[in-house]
Amino acid sequence: MVKEGRSEWKNKYFEKIKGLIDEYPKCFIVGADNVGSSQMQKIRISLRGHAVILMGKNTMIKKAIREHLETNPNLEKLLPHIFENVGFVFTKEDLTFIRDKLLENKVAAPAKAGAIAPCDVTLPAQITSLGPEKTSFFQALQIPTKITRGTIEIVNDIHLIKKDEKVGASEATLCNMLSISPFSYGLVVKQVYDSGSVFNPSILDIKPEDLRAKFMDGVKRIAAVSLQIVPHSIANGFKNLLAIAAVTDIEFEQCKSLKEYLKDPSKFAAAAAPAAAPAAAQAKETPKEKEQPKEESEDEDMGFGLFD
Repeated sequence: MVKEGRSEWKNKYFEKIKGLIDEYPKCFIVGADNVGSSQMQKIRISLRGHAVILMGKNTMIKKAIREHLETNPNLEKLLPHIFENVGFVFTKEDLTFIRDKLLENKVAAPAKAGAIAPCDVTLPAQITSLGPEKTSFFQALQIPTKITRGTIEIVNDIHLIKKDEKVGASEATLCNMLSISPFSYGLVVKQVYDSGSVFNPSILDIKPEDLRAKFMDGVKRIAAVSLQIVPHSIANGFKNLLAIAAVTDIEFEQCKSLKEYLKDPSKFAAAAAPAAAPAAAQAKETPKEKEQPKEESEDEDMGFGLFD
């Protein structure tokens, strides 16, 4: 059997990439650090019928995308995100469903010296199975311990490894001594491509309820602002209309009284005087408090004085 040449293999690979891009409107750009071949095979099996995984050299993937830009210019948005050890997961189905499938296929892994920690590692307070001879090892890491029933007890919770920092040799050794596998590795979604748009995978966590809540909050804010602004805007606009009508020939129902007043203010003065008179009269006629009659003494009722 004749072995396939490298150039022919490249051409087929380019055609495969272009075919997947044309067939599938959605894809994930995924990081594949620390993912072994057996784990990758399990991921492919779990996604069979739902998505297609494509791995390869970044230079070849970029070249295939650039050659396809004339057909789909939106693919250029993918180029800045193709770096380090990444691959593609193409799909036609719901992105959240495929993302959850990828997260299900993570494998626990021990801490390795020199590796970048994907998450924080906290060592809980516990009674270990290690003998007192290991006390000096804990002291070197400044971990408070005591001896309980012949074994080492970690007194407090310890933040052993920080996220995105290199794992030290001592920390890795301690995790292995305690049989702790603090990390889990799998395909990590870095970016999402959907019908020409590229966005962060955190967008997939937004639910319809969150969108409705945000929308209603915006409606409440607009309503509150409108209640404060609209009445003043209408009043100011009406004043401007009256001012324009007062100095021009423009007329409308609400400005007739103003124009009549400007023509002959005396009419309004005569009308205001009779209206003020009843009010003044009414004020004068305000009944005074009735004087309470003095209580007649018992002597006055009898008709004569005390010494009569």
